[in-house]
Amino acid sequence: MKLKNASILIVDDDPDVLTAVRLLLKTEVREVVTERNPENIRKQIAAKAFDLIMLDMNFNTSINTGNEGLFWLRKIKELKCEAAVIMITAYGDINLAVRSLKEGANDFIVKPWHNEVLLKTIAEVLDKTVTSGGRSFTKISSLNGNELFGDSEPMLEIFHKIRKVAPTDANILILGENGTGKDLIAKAIHQQSQRSAKPYVKVDVGSLSEGLFESELFGHKKGAFTDAREDRAGRFESANTGTLFLDEIGNISLQQQAKLLSVLQNRQVTRLGSNQSIEIDIRLICATNVTLKELANENRFRKDLIYRINTVEILVPPLRERGQDILLLARHFSRVYSQKYLKPPIEFDRKAEEKLMSYHFPGNVRELQYTIERAVIMSEGEVLEGKDLIFSPIEQSYERSEAAESSLSAIEKNTILRVIEQNHGNISKAAKELGITRTALYRRLSKYDI
Repeated sequence: MKLKNASILIVDDDPDVLTAVRLLLKTEVREVVTERNPENIRKQIAAKAFDLIMLDMNFNTSINTGNEGLFWLRKIKELKCEAAVIMITAYGDINLAVRSLKEGANDFIVKPWHNEVLLKTIAEVLDKTVTSGGRSFTKISSLNGNELFGDSEPMLEIFHKIRKVAPTDANILILGENGTGKDLIAKAIHQQSQRSAKPYVKVDVGSLSEGLFESELFGHKKGAFTDAREDRAGRFESANTGTLFLDEIGNISLQQQAKLLSVLQNRQVTRLGSNQSIEIDIRLICATNVTLKELANENRFRKDLIYRINTVEILVPPLRERGQDILLLARHFSRVYSQKYLKPPIEFDRKAEEKLMSYHFPGNVRELQYTIERAVIMSEGEVLEGKDLIFSPIEQSYERSEAAESSLSAIEKNTILRVIEQNHGNISKAAKELGITRTALYRRLSKYDI
């Protein structure tokens, strides 16, 4: 829904807040109604159909629960009111505001706010509502219209953390399995940051070879190497004043890590073939599918670099731990691909839903997306059945190979422990019995944390 067509009810017992919001919105929306007494909400809703209700979290009324906003939010839901709800909260009550999202609120705004932020929040909430038969209903919960969806507790906690850290310039490390949406979280952080109007540059550093790493990130001068036919800015320069997202950071070599650390410490880059340093001002976000425990192994990753990139960490849960989000996402993808392939709206029958909920999704959201796309393409009706959902054989074979590798690793570890014990801790004798060098044995001891 467009902001200009909206009818909004503001419920707050502070007359200054009501006046300020009314003056701000009166030229932006079709209608603004203010109400100081929340006990009149029922009467207001009965008299008029609102598209949005802005509801304060704290009131001085006959109701004294310590979290009056949640009380009145529940009352609005009990009245079957279809209006979207934005909670108005003080900074100290953010935990309550996050709880309100679980109870049906669409978003919250923290006092005191910037007018641009308030207008943007209202516009986004209204934009996420669609109308059917004169009634509006809210689409899947998301963050700022981003493709990052979820109503599960882990995702609401991530949304909350994003809202808190995005306005800062803190470096952020996003951890999670492949396909969980780490890139969407990085983009959402940029969109909610003070740098949202500035460049957002993504680099898959894990795919860069030693030869390309410096040139791609730091740039080069003409003639610096054989194919350097012109001066070229690196990704750090391209992201200047904005956000730089380094994906798969856990896969870069120790040599590459040293070069990256130097740039982050000095906030300067030097193009290949040049002696002149260039100042850079970036907000850094990194992501990896490697666990923090694995990163902490100094044979694999420098601890000083971890501290540099990990002011705040966000752990993204695998899809199998997100409960009903699986169905929310499945319905979202079915709408997207029904429109893309000019199909009628497609629903899921009970067996299809049960099949989705019982599957473990080793490929996470990405696998779910491709599964639904295939099903929509092949569908011949308006209902998907369980047999229509065919999960990726690639992910299943990959999972089997991972399980086999894990089993072999366990056998190797147990064998090493047994041989070392038989040789009473003598590494030289154990290595000889195992048929490997002392150095190779030490590497395996480090690998298995023995």
